[in-house]
Amino acid sequence: MSNKNLHHIIQIFFFIIIFDSLIAQNTRPKSWWSFDKFQKNNTIDNASQIKDEIHGNFRIVKGVSGKALFFDGYTTVIKRKSNLVPTINDEFTIEAWLAVAAYPWNWSPIVDLSKGLLYGFEFSLGPRGELRLSAAVNSRRNELLIPAGTIPLNKWVHVAARFNANAKLEIFVNGVLLGEKNVIKPPRLSGRNPTNKLQIPKDVDLLIGGIREPLRPSSWIRFKGNKPSWYSFDGIMDEIKIYNNLLSNAQISKNASAYSPGMPPIELRQLPSGPKGTGKFGAYSTKLDYYPEWDALWRVGPHPDILVRFDTSPVRVVFWRGTQYSPAWVTDNNLWMADQSVEGYNIDYTYEHMNDKNNHYSNVRIIEQTDARVVVHWRYALINVENEFYNMDERLGEGAWVDEYYYFFPDAMGIRKITWPTGTLGSPIQFQESIPFTQPGQLQGDVINSNYVTVGNTAGETQSFFYVDNPKPNKKDLPKDLTIQMHNFKSEYKPFIIFEPGNRMSYLKDMDIRSLSRPGSVNHWPVGKIFSDGRITEAPDRTASFLGFPISNPKINNGPNGRDFIASLYGMTNLAFSELIKVARSWTQAPLMKIIKGKFENLGYDRSERAYQIKSLSNEVNVSMRFEASSSKPVNNLSIIILNWGHSDASILIDDKIKKVSPSFRYGNRHTLIGSDLILWLEVKRETPFNVIVSTN
Repeated sequence: MSNKNLHHIIQIFFFIIIFDSLIAQNTRPKSWWSFDKFQKNNTIDNASQIKDEIHGNFRIVKGVSGKALFFDGYTTVIKRKSNLVPTINDEFTIEAWLAVAAYPWNWSPIVDLSKGLLYGFEFSLGPRGELRLSAAVNSRRNELLIPAGTIPLNKWVHVAARFNANAKLEIFVNGVLLGEKNVIKPPRLSGRNPTNKLQIPKDVDLLIGGIREPLRPSSWIRFKGNKPSWYSFDGIMDEIKIYNNLLSNAQISKNASAYSPGMPPIELRQLPSGPKGTGKFGAYSTKLDYYPEWDALWRVGPHPDILVRFDTSPVRVVFWRGTQYSPAWVTDNNLWMADQSVEGYNIDYTYEHMNDKNNHYSNVRIIEQTDARVVVHWRYALINVENEFYNMDERLGEGAWVDEYYYFFPDAMGIRKITWPTGTLGSPIQFQESIPFTQPGQLQGDVINSNYVTVGNTAGETQSFFYVDNPKPNKKDLPKDLTIQMHNFKSEYKPFIIFEPGNRMSYLKDMDIRSLSRPGSVNHWPVGKIFSDGRITEAPDRTASFLGFPISNPKINNGPNGRDFIASLYGMTNLAFSELIKVARSWTQAPLMKIIKGKFENLGYDRSERAYQIKSLSNEVNVSMRFEASSSKPVNNLSIIILNWGHSDASILIDDKIKKVSPSFRYGNRHTLIGSDLILWLEVKRETPFNVIVSTN
């Protein structure tokens, strides 16, 4: 080989090395967050070794390569200080791996280096799985949108944004170009030429995963009722890279295929309702965990929630901070039925428990706990998202407050007693609205059947309503004096409500069958911690509520001590509707009780506690009672309260037959500051008169 040829070979060799080096430099990121290196609350940029602070709550999990960062959807954001932001010229490429647990409440940055509309750029995820790339050139905001559903839930996705100030904006998903848009070319004015320069702000931090300022959630129902709130990306990010040049299509495709990560470590977001199946009857103070990111948002101790269990039924009642303690009845297969609090409203806001997102006012406690019954007290204020009270008395400094007492019995039924100081609620006001939930991934048709509700009265008249094609204005014959409703859940046990006589039931109509293939209608409540009193659901990514119908305006009673009250009987049952009518008669038309023997005062039947009450007038602990039951005034399980009974135990005879302590006969003592009362529970169903004798053993 001649020296000349050898010289050419050496030149070619060095040219290849230099060329490869230039290519390597062009494919080397300016910033690279791999999340494999952490120091306390800082993650280290692989490219520059700069420490960037992670604000808010976060979790380190398995990523597409090594570790990744789980953003909590509300507080998490990575900040690169403005004086350390890498130089970004008129061309850039952004890459990231995303696993979305829930879409953001509105647009949320993947990477954001913007100031207003006229400076910088932003690559963002939208509230329906959209992508957006925006950049400011020539004092104009250029924006490229990729439509809803582009980014799936609970899957790893590679996304890339490519920008050239002199050409166009482009977005790639999993290595495929999904959209492009030319940069706007402004007309020449007064002889001045456009600069075609990316206008980067010099005094703002670069953000990853979090918004720069509070934003109003998307799809709001009332503008003022949706207050700008802080939120962030909800899910996992990994391998975020910013290049100060344009990666080729081939290189983006190669990077998107670099990993095969499998399913991301995102926990199932199943509403917590405690252990499945039956359990010892009682109310339990506990902490019902949802998923790690949501749980970490609450500054609570080990017993913030209450769970009521029954030994005769697998259903349970949940007083949970995620519903602001509004109790939900939960079926054996974890379908939830809630009811709203007392609600005031005007054109701008609702005033109700749902707006107390951090439970600053709403609270719950166990008042009474015996084998015969359980009493739980829920107290809340009627506030709006601005933390303003309804019907505010300026001189007193108080607005509307409500106390609700729940009297639960071993047959998986319970009285809801709503009480308030007379004249303090204001107007307009609403007391009741039946609200089922859909959980993430669920549709309304997974919760409820097409024949969704049956209503009736104690005379035995009924009517049913359906999800149908093209529902027409209601022309169905409605029974008078409707006091009973049962929703047809897709479970063995169905939620029901029985109202007092004088109830006015409305919003009775067939519904559009298309709703059964949709998630819940609104998702501002439960669970959500943004300040919203109404947000239309855009995807099946969050727990949502729906239906709300029928709505009742129950009878208001004037109670003692200057308080009004409403009483209704709630529950979940596997009884047929015809049998539920008998339950309604036993409560609304309770038979007369007479004291046959014993020095006791007959206080009558207290519908608001579902109990007969008598009062001892001596130290005698033996009383005989007769219940004048009939088919129109039946007994369907019996609760008796004997005031001033003392600390003695109890034995029972029904028509001279001894009832031993068992699931069908339960009792307990309620101790007060002035004595002790006896609470009795008898599982008995009668439509003919019978006698009950209570004595000590």
